[in-house]
Amino acid sequence: MLSDIEIAQQAKLLPIKEVASALGIAEDELEFYGKYKAKLSDELSARVARNPDGKLILVTAINPTPAGEGKTTTTAGLGQAMAKIGKKAIIALREPSLGPVFGIKGGAAGGGYAANNLLCAMLDNHMQQGNALGIDQRRILIKRCLDMNDRALRNIIVGLGGKVNGIPREDHFIITVASEVMAILCLADDIDDLKRRLGRILVAYTYSGEPVYAKDLKADGAMTALLKDAIKPNLVQTLEGTPAVMHGGPFANIAHGCNSVRATKLALKLADYCITEAGFGSDLGAEKFLDIKCRYAKLKPSAIVLVATCRALKYNGGVPKAEVSKENLEALKMGIANLGVHIENMRKYGVPVVVAINRFGTDSDEELKYIEWYCKNKGADFALSEVFSKGGEGGIELAHKVVEACEKPSSFMPIYPDNATVKEKIELIAKNIYGAARINYTSQAEKAIAEVQKLGADELPVCIAKTQYSLSDDPSLLGAPKDFEITVRNVSLSNGAGFVVVYTGDIMTMPGLPKAPAAHSIDVNADGKITGLF
Repeated sequence: MLSDIEIAQQAKLLPIKEVASALGIAEDELEFYGKYKAKLSDELSARVARNPDGKLILVTAINPTPAGEGKTTTTAGLGQAMAKIGKKAIIALREPSLGPVFGIKGGAAGGGYAANNLLCAMLDNHMQQGNALGIDQRRILIKRCLDMNDRALRNIIVGLGGKVNGIPREDHFIITVASEVMAILCLADDIDDLKRRLGRILVAYTYSGEPVYAKDLKADGAMTALLKDAIKPNLVQTLEGTPAVMHGGPFANIAHGCNSVRATKLALKLADYCITEAGFGSDLGAEKFLDIKCRYAKLKPSAIVLVATCRALKYNGGVPKAEVSKENLEALKMGIANLGVHIENMRKYGVPVVVAINRFGTDSDEELKYIEWYCKNKGADFALSEVFSKGGEGGIELAHKVVEACEKPSSFMPIYPDNATVKEKIELIAKNIYGAARINYTSQAEKAIAEVQKLGADELPVCIAKTQYSLSDDPSLLGAPKDFEITVRNVSLSNGAGFVVVYTGDIMTMPGLPKAPAAHSIDVNADGKITGLF
């Protein structure tokens, strides 16, 4: 059996101008980066602005195993399958993370880390050069970022040459995909909106307690210049030559987990069906897609595809990660309640749901039949998906089911209203989506929420950061836990992005490498081919 990298290396790619031509995109509306990828120009966006929107399809999943369950594979395969049944479809994805490979997150995310770190440098320089704004170095909020997982950079000490009371300060690094700049890139409508949002980033407070924004440091113009090309979506292709628009890469467990508004809106104008993906389980990525992205972009999904696997359900039934490939019908029956919760949660948004049973080679017929029986019993549409092994051919049944779902009535409605307070929004999500019985707040969180209210940002959407492995904030509570408590340990304002980040459990914004990083197995042969990628 070929590995992922071997399959990719054997693919015969089409020149990207041919992929674009099938979408009605002229060659002079592309900005080429080699033969096989291109950025989509502002001229294209303007030309198609009056085209009718296609149907928006969201791909999400149940709570995964640490290995992931195939949302991206399902999304790509569904796009390929749509082409096989004669439908004009395009997939819209986040840019790929190198995290599972090298321990690098956000490595394809454009100039965002440079813009973020420029802001940090300008803030420190302002204090070094006299601190005219009176910035209190004990209340600096913006953090430097980089793409590499490195737990040693979670807490650092920085100095300013003795100019600010001669006192070094504690500082922190975050992973690029957790940067507010990444979120802003993915939520901005255009270059002007991007600049406005960058200028609104809350970076610090003064000694008198007044907020300091990026525009106060005159950093917004230069940051925008670093991102002027990055804001344009990228056109690439699947292994079968079907179109894919890729743009942005925020994580769903620590950010809002969706590709850019700009890419999704453009894809809706270019095809009859736009298939997009939200990170991790529906309790994280889908909730944020539906409550943050759709709210701001005024998007209304026509269907939701919920990816489920035998191995993830067995993991939720208590089977260790190393044993999820073994047949275990009893564990599957114990863990399948997790699927039921996700089906019900997505129905709460008023959108038709189709379960995609993503087949792995180790799945037994009995296990697959049980999941099908469970879906029927829940009154949920479903299809067996074999896109990993068969490509588009393996997703034809799923494609037909999704097209049917798109023709059903959709009465999409976010889970909370705009005018709810921060605490009300947290409670509505925690109780209606996670199933929590109670929400606890640390004193630090209470103080931070009061600051948000003081700044007049209480009515912004909330972006809850929590573990992806459980519906709760405790990764060990698998399946469909009940009567549990959620602990909010801190809150921060992403004023430029336009949401309030709520930190629960032990979630980290700077991950560390595992005991045996995947990089251990990566090498390059004498012929220059990379090996060890999965």
